[in-house]
Amino acid sequence: MSWTEVVIEVARDHAEALSDALMEAGALSVSVEDADEGTDAEKPLFGEPGMEPTETAWDHSRVVALTELDADQFAIVQEAANAIKLPVVPSFTTRAVADADWVRLTQSQFEPIHIGKNIWVVPSWHEAPDPNGLILELDPGLAFGTGSHPTTRLCMEWLEAHPAPGKSVLDYGCGSGILAMVAKKLGAQDVAGVDIDPQAIESARSNAERNKVSIDYYLPDDFAAAPNERHAKGQFDIVVANILSSPLKLMAPMLSGRVAPAGSLILSGVLARQAEEVAAAYAPFIKLGVWAEQDGWVALHGTLGQDTAPAPRSANG
Repeated sequence: MSWTEVVIEVARDHAEALSDALMEAGALSVSVEDADEGTDAEKPLFGEPGMEPTETAWDHSRVVALTELDADQFAIVQEAANAIKLPVVPSFTTRAVADADWVRLTQSQFEPIHIGKNIWVVPSWHEAPDPNGLILELDPGLAFGTGSHPTTRLCMEWLEAHPAPGKSVLDYGCGSGILAMVAKKLGAQDVAGVDIDPQAIESARSNAERNKVSIDYYLPDDFAAAPNERHAKGQFDIVVANILSSPLKLMAPMLSGRVAPAGSLILSGVLARQAEEVAAAYAPFIKLGVWAEQDGWVALHGTLGQDTAPAPRSANG
């Protein structure tokens, strides 16, 4: 079976409403893209599971609607335009979408990922390139964190460079649970993960089971109410949070309070230009410095009780 895509370029104010109207008018699916992608005007929009991005479209947006091959594309666009009271039916182009083995095509786009010195993130349909490495079996899914994003990689590399056998680790904003699993596989004894998205918690628990590691995952309210027999005062030797700069700044007192005396705090989801302001938010509690930078993103780290921020990663890793 084949399909036809309808491509419409619209202003930001109409993108979301038009997308909804196209679905109501008979489109099979709709996506919104940056019409300036690949140019100097391209603009990234960032979000995390359970946290809607502040912007849901671009100044110059491209709405792409998938339709049946024999559908009346003009009628669909006209009905959608009328529904949101556009003064004229927007111009559009169409392009054919050939039938394909979508499962195989999708799987082919996800190869094993090598991170740090010895970590491999391997989709379930692949063999591990190095069976002696630290192997994480993880399929792309709804929860953030497969090791492909620089912020996730930086946190994983920090954990590998600072193994903590027998210690406790908290992964706050755990997404897929990948950082908690790395810590556990590196020898951490008690590991917990927290996320605001119930779907992320479900995904993380499934991933932990698949990787044969024991990790406690919680929603924030459940975590706050959970008994902390294994963690004195609910504190951990290592606290890692890969979120975004704005929530990280707001959570500075809470996250710092989760760090045990002489424990470590690692933050990512921070652009290099945001590093100073994030570090400043934590300065009353813990001194943070940039550990490493990758593709414009940084990981910050610090040790509770130290008067100065620790040094960045050495050239030798």
